[in-house]
Amino acid sequence: MLRALVSAIRTLTVFSVPGRDTDSFSKTLFWFPLVGLLLGVLQALIGYAAHLSGWNELAAALVVLGGISLTRGMHLDGLADLSDGFWGGRSRESVLKIMKDPHVGSFGAIALSLLLLLKWIAVLKLIELGAFTFIAAGVLLARLTQVVLASALPYARREGGTAHAFVTGAGWTHISVASLVTLLFLFPLLHQDMAALFLLLAASTAAGGMTGLLSYKKIEGVTGDVLGAASELTEVFVWISGALYLLLSGNG
Repeated sequence: MLRALVSAIRTLTVFSVPGRDTDSFSKTLFWFPLVGLLLGVLQALIGYAAHLSGWNELAAALVVLGGISLTRGMHLDGLADLSDGFWGGRSRESVLKIMKDPHVGSFGAIALSLLLLLKWIAVLKLIELGAFTFIAAGVLLARLTQVVLASALPYARREGGTAHAFVTGAGWTHISVASLVTLLFLFPLLHQDMAALFLLLAASTAAGGMTGLLSYKKIEGVTGDVLGAASELTEVFVWISGALYLLLSGNG
């Protein structure tokens, strides 16, 4: 299982860790929440440290840039490919062909611009409200979304692809374990406000569910791009929902 952790860190982050990769990449899904927590805490710490300067706009930008740097921006690449394919392709085959093209089209560029803008706005408000644990929670829940979609849906490309090894062999055991671990990590972050915890869970479920349903309708399954896009959408859904909750509940 430690080899699976090594593979999970290498897959989801820029960090180079010693050790051999696992022979069964679906096992890495068990470790996705732990890696998500690590990334989330690092981004929250970046935001907190920059917030001490008094320049919250810069702090929010650094949180977003930190997330891109720590993950090599691969999930953003997935969102761009998904947007180009889902809105540019007419058939399942054309969608998959467009998604495989390394070039970013107009739909991808629009999606990236909107996502980064929304992330910055949401993170800025969370920083202003002192809700740094919400930042970490969003990143953590985004990795759970990846586990759920990889385990619940088939791989869409018949010829295989980058994420095929992660999807093959994944199932309800992976979802159950990852969900339990995520809840165990979320509780110390949000135990003082259980309503917020359930709201963020609902937001992540909505983001993952909509992405999964759309993906199944378009390509009858998932790809690495879909998993990356789902991660990005979950983060922004959770962050916006958290900020709105704090504002409307008067906790900010």
